[in-house]
Amino acid sequence: MSKPIILNKKILWEGRFLRSLLIEYRSSGGRIIPWEAFQRIGVRGIVAVVPFTEDNRVVLVKQFRPPVERYVIEFPAGLNDMDEPLPQVASRELLEETGYSSENLRQIAQGPLSSGASTEVLTVFLAENCRKTQAQRLDEVEEIEVITLPFDNFYERLFSLQAQDTYIDLKIPGLFEIARRFSG
Repeated sequence: MSKPIILNKKILWEGRFLRSLLIEYRSSGGRIIPWEAFQRIGVRGIVAVVPFTEDNRVVLVKQFRPPVERYVIEFPAGLNDMDEPLPQVASRELLEETGYSSENLRQIAQGPLSSGASTEVLTVFLAENCRKTQAQRLDEVEEIEVITLPFDNFYERLFSLQAQDTYIDLKIPGLFEIARRFSG
């Protein structure tokens, strides 16, 4: 049995920020299979930051997300749409979205966000000993509330924030555990 091979990629439509792709590949069994996916335009990576403060708190953001029509509690994150090094993007997004900064930022994970539908790959950074150093500097489309939760009973406190109009990003528990493993 051979390895699957991408044969062709074709743009089906393109908007201002996203494009739809038709990807044809040959399966390991030899069949030609069409697959649809979306891709961000002008983006060279996506980052998320798991921020731990000096006093053992976790910094999260609550942001309205139009695709799911609700607020979502998640880690600070952003797009590399200015062709910067990913650590610089992570540091900038942390500061802009939360007002927190860290001198100790390091990559702890990388992987696809929705491998069946998207070309997006997320790079995750741990930011330790974060301190509030300025006010948020949000883009005009961002509405972000900063939330800090203590390490003690983190999951209980996190999931108590879920409500009729608020989802909890399901990446939080896994990324929190990875970050704790690399922390300190």
